[in-house]
Amino acid sequence: MDKLRIMSVFGTRPEAIKMCPLVQELGARPEIESLCCVTAQHRQMLDSVMEVFGMKADWDLDIMAPRQTLSHITSKCLTGMDEAIDALKPDMILVHGDTSTTFAGALSAFYHQVPVGHVEAGLRTYDKYSPFPEEMNRKLVSSIADLFFCPTVSNQKNLEKENITQGVFITGNTVIDALKTTVRKDYVFATEELNRLPYDEKKIILVTCHRRENYGEPMKNIMLALRQIAECHEDVELVYPVHLSPVVRECVDQYLRGTPRVHLIDPLPADEMHNLMARCYMVMTDSGGLQEEAPALGKPVLVLRRETERPEAVAAGTVKLAGVVQDDIVTMAERLICDPEAYAKMAHAVNPYGDGNACKRIADAILWHFGRGDRPDDFVI
Repeated sequence: MDKLRIMSVFGTRPEAIKMCPLVQELGARPEIESLCCVTAQHRQMLDSVMEVFGMKADWDLDIMAPRQTLSHITSKCLTGMDEAIDALKPDMILVHGDTSTTFAGALSAFYHQVPVGHVEAGLRTYDKYSPFPEEMNRKLVSSIADLFFCPTVSNQKNLEKENITQGVFITGNTVIDALKTTVRKDYVFATEELNRLPYDEKKIILVTCHRRENYGEPMKNIMLALRQIAECHEDVELVYPVHLSPVVRECVDQYLRGTPRVHLIDPLPADEMHNLMARCYMVMTDSGGLQEEAPALGKPVLVLRRETERPEAVAAGTVKLAGVVQDDIVTMAERLICDPEAYAKMAHAVNPYGDGNACKRIADAILWHFGRGDRPDDFVI
């Protein structure tokens, strides 16, 4: 029997972190030929993740351009995917999450009448402009996909509300699988500044902030809050790997650069980021992935957004919404800094995102779909 040709498509750093373990799991199955197509929506940050996992793409669209627009990303992905699909002839295309690469990859697969599997399906805020453009990307992909790999039960219920009930699996999140391979107690950072941080003497807070919907006044408020926290608490140091977006860098330079006890560094490879997260005190972020990763490592997360498409983390107590108002952010951060009981309650909450076997469940589900195995059991907490 011929091997199934399963092509995974991704283009950003967060996608790569979550998809590389899956590409490797698929490649370990004798029934599957695992193919990898990258769009390079984020060139440098994507490449660093691929290097960590020792992976090379079978097809590289290399679309990234300075100050690229959403229209540029989508159109270049669609055009490039035509050639990739014609050349590699996949039996199924896997896309991840909610990026412009995700939407364009799924749409291109549909145009070629290739089945689509959606990894990390079913996340919703029900506000089409927040996160932007991710909320609409994932909803549009749901209209195209044939298989839906939901991290949690609440994601599955979101799809059920939209009358999507066939081909739905609860798998856990593949990012937990990734952490099993990257985090080590004896890890030595290539970024020397991280080796010198006083992890045992001070409370190291890991910060990320880059989302489009935070551009402008919200990002300014976040930067001012971070500066206030650093200036008012001598026992705290902030580490902020600054996104390569010129908009983000300009805001950071204006409001945060030069602040005592704030370390502004370049974006980190996946392994360095995961190990920094494992050693830090807490995380403040507008990222989606960190809301899943940090709780797996016992780190409280304050989300620098108005809402989250990961409400199960809020319900579990591993994540709190801090919003984008300076005083609110400072108040919530200071409670975790100063109140050991509040900190312990979040740090010891059960992570709802998986047991590290999401990739195995997804591979089993694909084989089941093609009549080559049994349907896998759903992930349950």
